[in-house]
Amino acid sequence: MIIKDIIEDKKKWRAHVARVKKLPQDYQTVYKEIQKYLFKVGPVELTGGIGLLSGIIDLFEEGAALGKGVLEVTGSDVAAFCDELIKDSKTYADSWQESADRDVDKAMKKMMGKMK
Repeated sequence: MIIKDIIEDKKKWRAHVARVKKLPQDYQTVYKEIQKYLFKVGPVELTGGIGLLSGIIDLFEEGAALGKGVLEVTGSDVAAFCDELIKDSKTYADSWQESADRDVDKAMKKMMGKMK
């Protein structure tokens, strides 16, 4: 990544954060929790851009404009809302599971090789 790309990504992120700060407080609070959740378990692709997060802000801006409470938009189970958003995406948990499976498989093959 060149410096120009880093600067452009930083500008996009700042604009993104500015949109979050314009949301009503309850929306900001839930957004921040969603962001934390997605950064922990979320899709691997999330680190490459802010598309999913921007989509959530779009949804939240629309809900706020209609006078809805944030939980009317997400439902009372915010984690389930997040899981639904990423259900078809490869997550970090999936990557870790695949890595662990490969490591166990490799170790088992090595052990079986020694037993012969």
